[in-house]
Amino acid sequence: MSKTIELARRLERLHINNMYKSDFYWTWDKTDEELEAIFTVADALRDLRERNQSTRIFDSGLGISIFRDNSTRTRFSFASACNLLGLEVQDLDEKKSQIAHGETVRETANMVSFMADVIGIRDDMFIGEGHKYQKTFMDALDEGYRDGILEQRPTLVNLQCDVDHPTQILADMMTIEEHCAKPLREVKVVFPGDIRNNMCYAWMYGCAKMGMHFVGYGPASLEVDKTVLAQVQDVARRTGATIEISHDERCLAGADVIYCDIWASMGEEDLIPERAKLLSPYRVTEEMLEKTGNKNVLFMHCLPSFHDLNTKLAKEWEEKGVDIREVTDEVFRGPHSVVFDEAENRMHSIKAVLVATLGA
Repeated sequence: MSKTIELARRLERLHINNMYKSDFYWTWDKTDEELEAIFTVADALRDLRERNQSTRIFDSGLGISIFRDNSTRTRFSFASACNLLGLEVQDLDEKKSQIAHGETVRETANMVSFMADVIGIRDDMFIGEGHKYQKTFMDALDEGYRDGILEQRPTLVNLQCDVDHPTQILADMMTIEEHCAKPLREVKVVFPGDIRNNMCYAWMYGCAKMGMHFVGYGPASLEVDKTVLAQVQDVARRTGATIEISHDERCLAGADVIYCDIWASMGEEDLIPERAKLLSPYRVTEEMLEKTGNKNVLFMHCLPSFHDLNTKLAKEWEEKGVDIREVTDEVFRGPHSVVFDEAENRMHSIKAVLVATLGA
């Protein structure tokens, strides 16, 4: 029996009908069976691709991507996922559309939705704004469909907002399952650095939902959003997860995964000197990995990363006496690193989300 057939039979036992024609906005609002279905579909699609088998399940259709900030992995993962499933892809460039002339979110949402089967949106530039934009877009689609403007409502996929990055977290979980000889519920993830950025929040949501052990390890001066913390703790109580915030390096002990992100998010470049000074004690080094006491600990990163001084920005700041590297090159390129497997899995996680929400 092929692996794909075995996975298909597993999928038949899961109750996932509510995902059909629904948005994929949060990780934490999905049921356990729905998340298991995403992992199962992603695994099956990856198996087919590795055996050079077609994964085309749509004869036609359009996926529209809206990127309100720069993107490499997410942009190409979404485009590749759509293409491999049989959907054409069109990127909505705000500077080349009527949005530049003042067209409202509601008007844009309804116009592009006439032609789209799925719309992927990424907006994480500013805390509080990306989530608000996606919610406004989603509400406009609901209103347009309810009022009869739209004959059908396209699926909306969150390709990253300022508080969650669901397709990244799904890909990360897949990568852990590939490389860690433990069930996810027994895995401990430590996130050193900026503990109030969107990737830390996304991991808090993901670990809470999957019943995992998560530790945000950073300076006390960076306060985690109280609403986010309350939400994840509520989910954790139901799943048995452990979600912690620590300022003590002893939290590294027993970690299965060390996961980090850059220290200054897009739009915060003016804060780089301050952040580098504040967060340099949390740079991921070989010494930090050793403090986990786990010889098989994994290093993961959502990318892009400053791990050497070869990038333009790293060079410019190094000349000013500021080291902006959140991880050393030895760790990034070393045997513990699975960052490129993680990046590849983005395509498979997005394909799985599209199959589950659009149907076939």
